[in-house]
Amino acid sequence: MSSQRPTGLIADKGIELLTFGTPNGHKASIILEELKEAYGKDYTFQSIDITENIQKEPWFTKYCPNGRIPVIIDHDRNDFAVFEGLAILTYLTRHYDPDNKFTFSDPDEYSIAEQWTAWQHGGLGPMQGQANHFYRLAKERIPYPTQRYVGETERLLGILDKRLENRDYVAGPGKGKYSIADIANFGWANIGYFSGIDVKSFPNLHKWLDRLNERPAVKKGLNVPGPPKITNEVLLQKWKDDAEAGQKEEELRSLRDKAKEQYGYKYASP
Repeated sequence: MSSQRPTGLIADKGIELLTFGTPNGHKASIILEELKEAYGKDYTFQSIDITENIQKEPWFTKYCPNGRIPVIIDHDRNDFAVFEGLAILTYLTRHYDPDNKFTFSDPDEYSIAEQWTAWQHGGLGPMQGQANHFYRLAKERIPYPTQRYVGETERLLGILDKRLENRDYVAGPGKGKYSIADIANFGWANIGYFSGIDVKSFPNLHKWLDRLNERPAVKKGLNVPGPPKITNEVLLQKWKDDAEAGQKEEELRSLRDKAKEQYGYKYASP
């Protein structure tokens, strides 16, 4: 990885990943680390600092017209570019997972995994992204969208928690098999506290997160392009060690709870 501000591609072979330390970015880095561990498939990455709008520059939008991370460029297949996390997961496993270690040979089981990746892509990700904004990032604290999007994220994580009841993984027969369905959903659930969610209130989800966080490739993927800053583990430790940060978090939670009370929010899932 180059330490300078990216201005274009730096590799001429293998997969090149353009990414940042977000849930969507971690989808791509985790599956690439899993493929590296399973098959020796190496890759190159560049850090695209979204706070500096590098992803809006013409050289980047050539590969992702939407100006968002992550993007991969497959230099071994005529520099073919793929953007959007779901598309990246399916592309990489289609071309570089011949043994279906992270997908399924059975068409019905594959469909189930595909459904849960689509569910994340169309529901959990967009709703939790709005929760992040209104709960934590917006300069103005507005009660209605705060309770609306935090509440919808709770509802969706409740669905995932129910799915994981008596299961180890999201898709697959019996207790399931680790797959792209897990990778797609993991990144978002793994920043639940950042979004104003009490992750421990979802016991099946909490166990599943612990299970995935123990995978060596997941640990490596979470550190691409640099150490994670907003994952559950990182934030819980920060609030424990830093009294001021912990106090600010308590204030945010209080505002969240008041917003829920103001609009009569009651948790329900589905």
